[in-house]
Amino acid sequence: MASRRSTRHDGDQGVRFSRTLFIALLVVSGALIAFDRPASRSAPFASFRAGFTDVAAPLLDLVAQPLRGIKNIGPYWRRQGELVDENAQLRQQLIEARYWEDLAYRQRDRIEIYEDALDVESAAIEDRIGAWTVADPRGPFVRARLIGRGSEAGISDGFPVINLYGLVGRIYETGRRSARVLLLTDLNSRIPVMADRSNARAILVGDNSEFPRLDYVGRAPDIQPGDRIVSSGDDGILPRGLPVGEAVATRDGGWRVRLYSDQAPVDFVWVWPYQRVTPPDQEIEPEVPETAGPAIAETGDGNTDGDNDGDTNGANAAEEVQ
Repeated sequence: MASRRSTRHDGDQGVRFSRTLFIALLVVSGALIAFDRPASRSAPFASFRAGFTDVAAPLLDLVAQPLRGIKNIGPYWRRQGELVDENAQLRQQLIEARYWEDLAYRQRDRIEIYEDALDVESAAIEDRIGAWTVADPRGPFVRARLIGRGSEAGISDGFPVINLYGLVGRIYETGRRSARVLLLTDLNSRIPVMADRSNARAILVGDNSEFPRLDYVGRAPDIQPGDRIVSSGDDGILPRGLPVGEAVATRDGGWRVRLYSDQAPVDFVWVWPYQRVTPPDQEIEPEVPETAGPAIAETGDGNTDGDNDGDTNGANAAEEVQ
């Protein structure tokens, strides 16, 4: 019994440190923490620490690899399930894309026959002229861009300007090495458009907001939310079928368009040389919007006040769309 009690007593006691040693260790630890600053470290200590880190880092990484592998088992298998679903969706999209590709080839052949019959030559996709854009705050319009290509590159007034996603605007002033682009959102912009689903015609009117409105749509237009809006080509200036945006219903029963071109910054654009279909004995000059519009003329400064009007209209348009 005595031996058992002594053993239990020793186990309970364990190894004891004196109070003086414990306080000394606390003081040393506090001093190391307080004075451990990169600026106060000596060169030998810094070299020793860097060398120790160089040796320990590969070992720690080696030890951590199995732990990371075990930790990533669950996300890995979940990702595999997501990849299976995504692969099935991509296969379905590939089948649909092949159908549209065949349809595009048939339409191309039909267009070539029509062009030969009408003796018309349209601009090819590879003839597009690429250009970088910069802001144009001092121009006559609020929503405009200045590009670094001009008539020397084959650009003329009225040519449509597109980016990777859709129509941005059109050229309204051309110099030798520069040109100005009137954006679809500008107050002076008027573009004839139509719904790709129903061919319902309308005029896309800019009002310095992010969502241009559709005017002259009729009393009962065949337009639905989400309809793809494209250029109709009725003005004879822009080609037909250029992607513009998506129809959005407003609270007051009107329609606005969420532009496709807003999906990316308007930094790099393409100018599309377009040969308009005109009678042999008649030439149609491209429509150039007036630089002194009513809203800009009243303010006296089309840049500062126009920007304020654009912000107000943009907020109102956003509220209508919501």
